[in-house]
Amino acid sequence: MIIAVVGSTAAGKSALSLELAELLGGPGEVEIISADAMQLYRGMDIGTAKLPVEERRGIAHHQLDVLDVTDVASVAGYQRHARADLEAILGRGKIPMVVGGSGLYVSGLLDELDFPGTDPKIRAELERVHAESGLSPLIEELRDLDPVSAQTINLKNPRRVIRALEVVRLTGRSYTPVFPRHTSHYDDVVMLGVRREREVLNEEIGQRAAKMFAGGLLEETRALLECGLREGETARKATGYAEAIAVIDGEMGVDEAVESVAQATRRLAKKQRTWFGRDPRITWIDVEGDLSEVARAAYGALGRTSSTR
Repeated sequence: MIIAVVGSTAAGKSALSLELAELLGGPGEVEIISADAMQLYRGMDIGTAKLPVEERRGIAHHQLDVLDVTDVASVAGYQRHARADLEAILGRGKIPMVVGGSGLYVSGLLDELDFPGTDPKIRAELERVHAESGLSPLIEELRDLDPVSAQTINLKNPRRVIRALEVVRLTGRSYTPVFPRHTSHYDDVVMLGVRREREVLNEEIGQRAAKMFAGGLLEETRALLECGLREGETARKATGYAEAIAVIDGEMGVDEAVESVAQATRRLAKKQRTWFGRDPRITWIDVEGDLSEVARAAYGALGRTSSTR
């Protein structure tokens, strides 16, 4: 059995996954694979609400702290490494538990989702054009070769434009993403969705944003800036860190940053609810009341769901 615990940010996935892992036998029986794009980065702990090692109850966690802040996170790269982790866990006779709210990363790991390859020569040529002439000629080429993706991707994002052109030059096919229609790559995957009442979730998100700044987010960000965070294409844009950088640069006050983080996180939570809400494979668990009782309900759902497969 492979278990996935998914849902929106601040819904309680980490806490429930640990309780559920204990019911399944603890560290000797379960290992967890994170499916959170920003928790891949070393040192990005407070702003991503990364579970501290001492709070993991001895359960092995994978796909945490595997990238430097100057690295570019990608679903394709995550898929390769996370699937290797998952196969290794199965090989040890344990239960892999995938926990996270990055929908495309969950799909990349568990679904039939293939990614076009890369070509260093094509990429280098496109990056040279961008460096010398800006985005305009690349956007014109994309509109000519792949008008559909030119209408769907963010044309202000150089990385997206370059990647789209790389794919269409390499494959002759449109870069327009085709998301999986909930077709599992593995047998016997049980998906549990964690949810909270929306007003409660929104309140929790606001409190979390305030706690991040009170708990040292600015200090953490300053340390990461010394490691190259400002140059990181994806890491520096992460919710929380982008606002912390603005505070450090004197462009935003702390109170304003807290509210900005809360609003951005609520928008993210809405997108996550929409993404996972479309998946008919998910059995939803409401996080209300005593967490141990919620975990027992989730444990019971595992048996019911698996028995219908």
